[in-house]
Amino acid sequence: MKRTLLASLLLLVLPYGAYAEEPAPLPEPPDLPPQVESGEVLEPEVTIIESEKGTIQEYRINGRMYMVKITPIAGPPYYLLDNDGDGEMDVRQEAHPGNIAIPQWVLFSW
Repeated sequence: MKRTLLASLLLLVLPYGAYAEEPAPLPEPPDLPPQVESGEVLEPEVTIIESEKGTIQEYRINGRMYMVKITPIAGPPYYLLDNDGDGEMDVRQEAHPGNIAIPQWVLFSW
């Protein structure tokens, strides 16, 4: 009987001891790093040219065109990229058969 009484008292008293402890204080969050400031424009400049055949969007960063999006009236839009930075839009990689030109078409968009 004494064992049962002692066990039941311990079961009643021990949880209160655990609740009596205050949790450790949380450390202060670290300061945010300063914003990156540079002279470069982070967003590309987009020039839109509309014609009777479709729409052409030219994308430039720092005055250099790196991509052209062509949206014909009939058919899906497609892209031409300047892969090597020489200023000419690359369509085929015939000179370098080891490089694979991956089509970069938009399949789904919301």
